[in-house]
Amino acid sequence: MSMEESKGVEVRRSISVVIPNYNGRNLLEENLPSVFEALEVAAVAFEVIVVDDASTDESVDFLKTAFPQVILLQNERNRGFSPTINRGIMAATKDLVLALNSDVKLTPNYFLPLFKYFTKPDTFGVMGRILDLDGKKVQDVAKYPQQKSTGKIKSTIDFVLEPMPNDFWVPSLYLSGANALVDREKIQELGGFDEIYAPFYVEDVDLSVRAWRLGWSCYYEHEAVCHHPESVTIANYHKKRKIYVISARNKLIMHALHLQGVSKIVWNLKVFADFLMYWLALNFRFYEAFFLFLRRFRQLRQSKKRMKQLLKKYNRKESINTIIDRMRQQIEAYNVVKLDI
Repeated sequence: MSMEESKGVEVRRSISVVIPNYNGRNLLEENLPSVFEALEVAAVAFEVIVVDDASTDESVDFLKTAFPQVILLQNERNRGFSPTINRGIMAATKDLVLALNSDVKLTPNYFLPLFKYFTKPDTFGVMGRILDLDGKKVQDVAKYPQQKSTGKIKSTIDFVLEPMPNDFWVPSLYLSGANALVDREKIQELGGFDEIYAPFYVEDVDLSVRAWRLGWSCYYEHEAVCHHPESVTIANYHKKRKIYVISARNKLIMHALHLQGVSKIVWNLKVFADFLMYWLALNFRFYEAFFLFLRRFRQLRQSKKRMKQLLKKYNRKESINTIIDRMRQQIEAYNVVKLDI
């Protein structure tokens, strides 16, 4: 959207930082100081909430000793990303919520370019640029909206506009769960991240898709920068096979939740074709993912029901297909550079 469409005056709003943690004692020691520095530079009221997911390292003792100002919530058992961060989101009390991974280091001015987005009442949230620790490699930028002829929602295409326009707010298909600043009331209205995706992956795509379907907008801000090592938290604690299976299962869930009409029919035909293809290829991980998907059928019905209720409440009927097409038309008016990250 054009910045001229926003008629509000920029106001620096209070911030709740919510950090899920599992055995991240060293990451917290390394990165929490950057969080407090960025909050001080922002000069707003704030709170920092860390939700510990039954860590077995010294995370809890470290936080109590080194950062007593942190609001510490503790899970009695390991529950995964969505239930853990949701506990913090629902406990948040400030205007905005920063959903932040424990392995992300903020730059001091991270929040300053982000406040303007919340002058528009339909803004759901905004994410900044994620670079590696050296600041040389881009890890995350805006997410290009694309839907294939099979109905598949492509969520892995990163893009920027060159040059970055000063008079256009860059929409993003979804906001990274690692560094997204979102409207607290809106994310609480959505119920946070859908816990059907636990323990990890795709939940951030789904959250943003739900926001778009309710008429809210997600943006990317190039000047807000943070740093992140390569896939530290998940890759360190889970085997590649498990990561593949959970990711594939969650993609099946997301498409079952959000596709409608012809796109849904075509997608189901694609899944059926995949059954045959993966059998011939002796790729049995797909079948494991599919049967795990079927085991979530009851939760899937509940998620669909909640979404239907929200769509009725906000009087929204637009399909994700239409939303993606409109976003792409807006973006393609500029020079789009897709990145191979």
